[in-house]
Amino acid sequence: MAQVKLLDFWASAPAMRVRIALAEKGIEYETQEEDLRNKSPLLLEMNPVHKKIPVLIHNGKPICESMIIVEYIDEVWSDKSPLLPSDAHGRARARFWADFIDKKIADPIRRLVLTSNSENKDAAANDLIEFFKVMEAELGDKPYFDGDSFGFVDVALVPFYSCFHTYETFGNFSIAKECPKLVAWVRKCLQKESVSKTLPDAYKVYESVLEYRKTLGLD
Repeated sequence: MAQVKLLDFWASAPAMRVRIALAEKGIEYETQEEDLRNKSPLLLEMNPVHKKIPVLIHNGKPICESMIIVEYIDEVWSDKSPLLPSDAHGRARARFWADFIDKKIADPIRRLVLTSNSENKDAAANDLIEFFKVMEAELGDKPYFDGDSFGFVDVALVPFYSCFHTYETFGNFSIAKECPKLVAWVRKCLQKESVSKTLPDAYKVYESVLEYRKTLGLD
């Protein structure tokens, strides 16, 4: 087994977080693309509790949950491009916002793209816009969430940009219009090779969502 191996899925925002962190650190790794409807024995062995990706396997030992993996990467390869702030308060604040993202973004996305009810879609779109506005307010006029350096919170949020077209199409709104500073932040993040080479094409993601809806009988 490779020293560093990632159990991955190309359209997964949590998996993109890990790929971005590995790229930021310049870590070479092997990747195994998972079929999430037919999970590999290795995935079931390495993540027997949640049985989901991403899983980072380092020297044969698994680390699960995307932001825990990102923090692990930052700690183990601490000599390269730190992702968490150096001070305790800064680290606590970064962890708070990463946790906020994980707790607040999944539900409106699920309600937006996995329903055919227009009222439910409208409510989900409004909740998602409100989430993005909270994040935009936290960003303020800073280049990145931690200030001048690309870091932990940026890694947590920027993968969802690959789904912006999907959100806008299903919700009939414009993120650029609602949250222009957040979109400007995305464009700055995309100047980093770790981000631009990780995020998949937005239209390809949209097509994959349509295919998934068909499997659920929604279209």
